[in-house]
Amino acid sequence: MQIVSRVTLLLLLAVCLVLLNACGESDYLLQSFKGHMGLMSRTQPIDEILASKDEPDIILSQLETVVRLRRFAVDSLHLPDNGSYHEYADLERPYAVWNLTAAPEFSLELNQWCFPVVGCVTYRGYFDENSARGMAEELSARGFDVDVYGVEAYSTLNWFDDPVLNTFLQNDEIHLAALLFHELAHQVVFVPDATTFNESFAKTVEIEGLRRWFLSQESHELWQECLQREKLSADFQDYLSGIRTELQTVYTSDLGIEEKRLAKNQIISRAYERYARLKEEWGGYAGYDWWMEQGLNNARLSSAAVYHDLVSAFQTLMRSVEYDLPAFYAEIRKLGSLPKDARQVKLQSLSPRLNAYLY
Repeated sequence: MQIVSRVTLLLLLAVCLVLLNACGESDYLLQSFKGHMGLMSRTQPIDEILASKDEPDIILSQLETVVRLRRFAVDSLHLPDNGSYHEYADLERPYAVWNLTAAPEFSLELNQWCFPVVGCVTYRGYFDENSARGMAEELSARGFDVDVYGVEAYSTLNWFDDPVLNTFLQNDEIHLAALLFHELAHQVVFVPDATTFNESFAKTVEIEGLRRWFLSQESHELWQECLQREKLSADFQDYLSGIRTELQTVYTSDLGIEEKRLAKNQIISRAYERYARLKEEWGGYAGYDWWMEQGLNNARLSSAAVYHDLVSAFQTLMRSVEYDLPAFYAEIRKLGSLPKDARQVKLQSLSPRLNAYLY
């Protein structure tokens, strides 16, 4: 499963470095700034790379695809026509950043970290894996369920011209197009203190972008492959949702701590048995094995929901404007401007519990 999360607005975090006493967490902010500056120092214009042909043929071919995708994103998806994704950087590592999430032992509510202007987010991004895991160990020792996972891409929301990274090019054209469309969508709408809203919106644009891209290329087989992947993703998300529902029932019950701990362990144990049955329904498809092998806990289960929970609502909204993307973006901006409670009521009215991703 591709769970791709974002570290956002690093420039604004850098501004905080001028006000370290006010912002606090100076070490974390400093690594964010230095990490991003180090990334940006590696960039080269894609046009120059293609002209010089100094990179391996596979990289050149993928960068040519990036150029076509970038133009398509502007012309057909009405995504920003700016300086992002016109340069390339090889980070010489498999991930751009490593994200840390945490949740209490008996809660599915992800811990939040708050920053000036950016607002609160449900993850902390680190450019160094060991730093992320060190903080995870500290939180785990304090009783939190924790998760650390690699992230292939992030958006600075146009505060910088985001480059294409070598981490984008590790997979196939479907994955590459999905990353570009998703990250550019973050530059269209960003609502502070609303991680699920932002990520589900970008996921919705990503799926619609893939549909339009592959149909424009007359790559009907690849679009069908996209649909199959999203169908599997929807099945897997439904499976995870069932686990969260069971755990939430325990966490809100009157059981004692030890009884809750036992019930939690039993639910997670049974979840692996259900996953084995789900794989049988899929004909043995093992694409989510790597995710399951990392273990199930509150942090992992809740962070998975962040990227999918509102997609069905947003797709309902997109259908209501007949897939007119500028109109859709305008409606999303209106939603994002609402107070949190009013926004939630509106989203609930748009959220039939049906499989998203199916056209």
